[in-house]
Amino acid sequence: MLWQALSAVHDLGRLHDIAVVLIRYGFGDQVRRIGLAGALERAGRVLHWREPEALAHLTPPARVRRALEELGPTFIKLGQILATRVDLLPPEWIAEFGKLQDAAPAIPFDELRTQLTEDLGEAPEVVFTELDTTPMAAASLAQVHRARLADGSEVILKVRRPGIKQIVEADLRLLTRLAEIIEAEAADLRRYRPREVVRQFTVSMRRELDFVAECRNAERIAGHFVDHPEIVVPHIHWQWVSERLNVQDYVRGIPGHDLTAVDAAGLDRRLLAQRGTDAVLKMMLEDGFFHADPHPGNVFYLPGNRIAFIDFGMVGRLSEERRYQVALLLHGMVSHDSDSAVEVLLDWGDGAEASGDADIERLKGEIDAFIDHYSGVPLKQIDLAAMLSDLITILREHGLVLPPDLTLMIKAFITLEGMGRQLDPNFDMAESTAPYLEHVLLTHYAPDALFRRGGRALNNALNLITSLPQDLRQLLRTARRSKLQVQVEVLPLRQFGQQVDRAASRLALAIVTASLIVGSAIVMNVKGEPSLPGLPSLGTLGFIAAVIGGIWLLISIWRSGR
Repeated sequence: MLWQALSAVHDLGRLHDIAVVLIRYGFGDQVRRIGLAGALERAGRVLHWREPEALAHLTPPARVRRALEELGPTFIKLGQILATRVDLLPPEWIAEFGKLQDAAPAIPFDELRTQLTEDLGEAPEVVFTELDTTPMAAASLAQVHRARLADGSEVILKVRRPGIKQIVEADLRLLTRLAEIIEAEAADLRRYRPREVVRQFTVSMRRELDFVAECRNAERIAGHFVDHPEIVVPHIHWQWVSERLNVQDYVRGIPGHDLTAVDAAGLDRRLLAQRGTDAVLKMMLEDGFFHADPHPGNVFYLPGNRIAFIDFGMVGRLSEERRYQVALLLHGMVSHDSDSAVEVLLDWGDGAEASGDADIERLKGEIDAFIDHYSGVPLKQIDLAAMLSDLITILREHGLVLPPDLTLMIKAFITLEGMGRQLDPNFDMAESTAPYLEHVLLTHYAPDALFRRGGRALNNALNLITSLPQDLRQLLRTARRSKLQVQVEVLPLRQFGQQVDRAASRLALAIVTASLIVGSAIVMNVKGEPSLPGLPSLGTLGFIAAVIGGIWLLISIWRSGR
């Protein structure tokens, strides 16, 4: 598998860059354990590494976060995605990845002009009456410029960095190969389904590179809030939009983190917290399509206590069934029904590592204790973020991995509650959530919903019945032709076979090496054998091959033992 990674010659340059960064950061937990922190600092001074004195004393999560920031946009986005995987990583890693800053030096506007002209179809000065060549913001994938249209509308231009797609695609190929290696070689990490995680990350990353998809997301969410004037989504100017360019209305408001300006403008903090919460909960639990990253940088407060959301590159989707499961889980906790709660959790985690009866009973016991801890507590006294974190800790201990749509939802929940409490210290997330959960449960059992699900089930049953004769005929035809095969795969046996195969390979190499040593010793005592200066040539070459084989054998045994 490693040779497959190295065989991609066109990725070797990027692989070299990645290796340099990883070697530089070295991951200091091992460095500290063997007492080489001082040596690393001295090496850093000689090689002019940035901040060498602090490098060796960083915690492992901080070291990985710094390395990801230096590796560029793909790895920054990967870290931000991992920050949502509260079911995979402990809190200290989640907190550190949450600090990832997607910032990069600005590109001079002249370097963007050619690409911008191609996307607009004419020179930018023809399309815009005003265009600020100094960027408002610069990130790893794009940078943003202010402009004005001929009709006087203020807009922003989000321009993708030239050449960034090729870098991202190379990174994605390397990550795919890395995931294959992990899944093949690291049995303890296989349950996290690294190939599936990378596959989903690849899809998400390619969507973020496509600004047309981002604009479609914004327009879809704007359509859900047509009857809610208090929620603003910037208007998209589709005539100028392309894969590399997003042109939308400029939002003139107060950034979500500037609470001093909120007070100075006379806005109602409590009303802002309630409206923002209602908006995100509506997206999640009613519409099933939500802004997956509602942090303060993506939220603006406008006059009239209105709220604007921007940057819809990362969105989450929740099916009707998934929304019902969320409501059922929380209802099971409130009603002290641990059986229902455990069934939902096992469905979400595919029963991974908790499939045995004893494990399931232990999980039920822990869920019972968890529910009992919150039993009888008034809604306004429940810290929803802490409750979700406790629940995720239980899942992580039982090896249950949540689907990506749920991890995005939980991360958005926690971010939302944090923003709500910043605006209003008495903000009650649980009380705000309750009406939406009740709506989901009532909608699930409404007559039209029951009729719709019954119609789908009946249609599926009829399709199965009508296709059954044809399927049976095909099965019998295959059996008559002696082409019917039954394949049973037992993973422990396959792993045992691989171990036996590796052991046999080492044994064969050991025999060959020993034979080379014996044969070379005999050949070196034969008179008249061709010789190099001072030594018989065939014997010398045999001993060299034996040394190489022996070294390879020792390395193979050492790596296997490790």
